[in-house]
Amino acid sequence: MISVDGTAPDSTWGDGTRVVTGGASPAEPGQPLIPSPVFAAPFHLGDQPVGTADGYARISHPSIRAYERALAGLDGGPVVAFPTGMAAISALLLDFLRPGEVLVLPSDGYYTTRTLAANHLAPRGVEVREVPTAGDYLSALAGAALVLLETPSNPGLDVCDIAEIAAAAHREGALVAVDNTTATPLGQLPLALGADFAVYSDTKAIAGHSDLLLGHVACATQDLADRLSLWRRLAGAMPGPFEVWLAHRSLGTLDLRLGRQAQNALALIPVLSETPGVTGLRYPGWPADPAYELASRQMRRHGGVLSFALPSAAAVARFVAASHLVAAATSFGGLHSTADRRAQWGPGDAVPEGFVRFSAGCEDPADLIADVTAALEHALT
Repeated sequence: MISVDGTAPDSTWGDGTRVVTGGASPAEPGQPLIPSPVFAAPFHLGDQPVGTADGYARISHPSIRAYERALAGLDGGPVVAFPTGMAAISALLLDFLRPGEVLVLPSDGYYTTRTLAANHLAPRGVEVREVPTAGDYLSALAGAALVLLETPSNPGLDVCDIAEIAAAAHREGALVAVDNTTATPLGQLPLALGADFAVYSDTKAIAGHSDLLLGHVACATQDLADRLSLWRRLAGAMPGPFEVWLAHRSLGTLDLRLGRQAQNALALIPVLSETPGVTGLRYPGWPADPAYELASRQMRRHGGVLSFALPSAAAVARFVAASHLVAAATSFGGLHSTADRRAQWGPGDAVPEGFVRFSAGCEDPADLIADVTAALEHALT
């Protein structure tokens, strides 16, 4: 892992210590404990050699470097940040694929990624192969240039074996990327499991306050990171210092937030599993979930995202209307519990009309359980 001064941090440090200290500058009297945002587009140049100091913020700036150092210490490899999660994954797919090459991606993964592949990569001559997350990835790898995994998948929360698929893909000469947004780097480390890239929408749990857009790609080598950095520079996809600073500040509570969200998700499992009319309950951290065994082997911890279905769209509407704590909202990983009825966005996700991706927030567990129990009773009677 990477630290501020280029040395390895103490391997005994826990998640809470690393998220609090990541990206901080060495202690210096009179300087702030955490790095402040640096607002500048051009900088004074002088006559220094190119690349030895900041010159133009589209290329680099102090705030982005501090944030990337913090994330690199969590992911275990150099990081390139982008303005959104889709900007991050678009950079990866568009830069690392050429006409005639093969992309393998999950048929049940994030629908905007699949739309990007269908609308922009396939017409440019990239062969796109789709495989269900829990399906037979190994049979689709022949001739692949890039394999994208999403585990746990969004929104269905299926899980695939990163290490097994990465090893097989590398034998075919393919690079492997994992959309690790649902797990976060505290929940799962794709690079340590053999992936070449870990891709995130930092908008979700990493920033965690439902108030900004951001994304990043963690890379297994500096060469891969340098290539993505050049893409970002040429495409003009550099995040601004204020958004980056907000995300860096929020990162310090990631361990605490994930702990409460997972606590709330597990507390809701008995309520949901024992309520007539609730079907298809999924949470990889639940021992009864079909993905539990694999998820327990490759994940370090679980977050707050679960999914289930109510009998109809109207039942979901009644559930949200009756709740005082659950908001109808897309995205996930924030402080507030949210319910996203995925079918309302169109046919991109093959889910029932009453399917709900539920993001457990940081409310008091007893309050959330009571609120959800009462709202379900109203929705299903």
